[in-house]
Amino acid sequence: MNFVEALKAMKNGAKVKLPSWGGYWYWDPEKETVMIQCRPQDSDQGELLDIRETQRVEYTLSNVVSDEWMIADENNCPVLGGEAAFPFSDAIRYLKRGLKVARKGWNGKGQYIILHDPYDNNEYTLEEKETSAGTMYPYLVIKTNYNAIVPWFPSATDVLAEDWVFVD
Repeated sequence: MNFVEALKAMKNGAKVKLPSWGGYWYWDPEKETVMIQCRPQDSDQGELLDIRETQRVEYTLSNVVSDEWMIADENNCPVLGGEAAFPFSDAIRYLKRGLKVARKGWNGKGQYIILHDPYDNNEYTLEEKETSAGTMYPYLVIKTNYNAIVPWFPSATDVLAEDWVFVD
């Protein structure tokens, strides 16, 4: 749903969220504003925040323009006891930020995907980075359930899946 629909749902008592969120937004009729319920680790201003007090205005506005709003409940919202899941397009964004992700349905315990950047540790000089073999670029790797780290390529099913989750 878009934000207009989400706001209407909030004013009718619903809690709403975006797919990857651990918290939710709700309408406070006394304050006549949207309140943001954060996970403890997501806010340096406390777990409950009046949207008018957000310090990350650009981020908050980018959320408002999303059309992926959903009702938050005990199945999809970590603050309510559930687990946040998201599509592969979001997984790529999180991988680029250095987070680990996995498919909820994978049966290999302990498996996850990371983005490996061969130059991340700054051990290479510019000359070494631009060798005669060419420049190395970041790529996806999987940490397997038998502790190997190998290059990983998503299947068509992985790309279309919406059951991606964060891994600690």
